[in-house]
Amino acid sequence: MPAKMLQIPTMDGQADAFAAFPDHGEQHPGVLMYGDAFGIRPVLREMARELAGHGYYVLVPNFFYRHGPAPVIELPEHIGEEVRPAVIAQLMPLIEAHTDERILRDADAYLRFLTAQPEVGAGPVAVTGYCIGGLLAMRTAAAHPGQVAAVAGFHGPVSTGGPDSLQRLLSELTAQVHLGHAETDMTPEALAELNQALDAAGVDYTSEIYSGTVHGFTMADTDAFDPAALQRHWDRLLPLLGRTLTHS
Repeated sequence: MPAKMLQIPTMDGQADAFAAFPDHGEQHPGVLMYGDAFGIRPVLREMARELAGHGYYVLVPNFFYRHGPAPVIELPEHIGEEVRPAVIAQLMPLIEAHTDERILRDADAYLRFLTAQPEVGAGPVAVTGYCIGGLLAMRTAAAHPGQVAAVAGFHGPVSTGGPDSLQRLLSELTAQVHLGHAETDMTPEALAELNQALDAAGVDYTSEIYSGTVHGFTMADTDAFDPAALQRHWDRLLPLLGRTLTHS
């Protein structure tokens, strides 16, 4: 599976990124993958390779590139609960500095770069994200309705800023959507309200709580990891991409 590190030109500099794609000498649909706040590391590279193996060019940007190349902070091999608070404390200033303006400027640059790669075919792309990456994925899809055909978010917020902000975001979506929520992140009542908003906006979606999961369940290098939930994530994501993206 070919893979490489790249530099994405943005309005604010160069974003380092990881890319994985099939070794067939052909063009493939593009997928922009936003990781969680811990950033590009072995587990994310492996997830990108896994997805690429199903016939996609997968681009994983370091969205904290303004603070340095990935890993932006030193990470332990396993992010256990005993170290997680200290790691999150280091990341919070970066998360807070990642404003809506930065998110949208970067999304423009990432999609422009992704679709310009010689291994990426013409046609729509997909965006997927984990944790904060789920929020970035939804913002990217809403800002590029003619280009993003599918968006998926896992154990992450859908939007920030309350019901009005959510309504504006959903009203701009044309992509098909899957949202996989951790049980510790979303109550059944909150899920019902979110799904009601998706219905009202006319979004083509699935949105569900993955039973028994905690925040971060897809990430194999954390205590939150749930192998069955990771597989469920693939079982939802791959059909979504298969029915929305064009394969050569």
